[in-house]
Amino acid sequence: MVEYKVVETSLVTDEALEVILNRWTGAGWNYESMLFAMREASKRPAMAFVLFTRAAVDGDCREPGL
Repeated sequence: MVEYKVVETSLVTDEALEVILNRWTGAGWNYESMLFAMREASKRPAMAFVLFTRAAVDGDCREPGL
């Protein structure tokens, strides 16, 4: 079973994204992808969503939403 982690940030800089990537991969999560939400009036992203996965721990079969 796979467990997912989504980290949302409105501070979209290289330093902020490096902190997120290093923190969560250091905690055992595997980086999967990064998605950006753009502003209409700017070429810079307004937000970023960083997605991670890891194998679910045995016995951690929580119902979705709990």
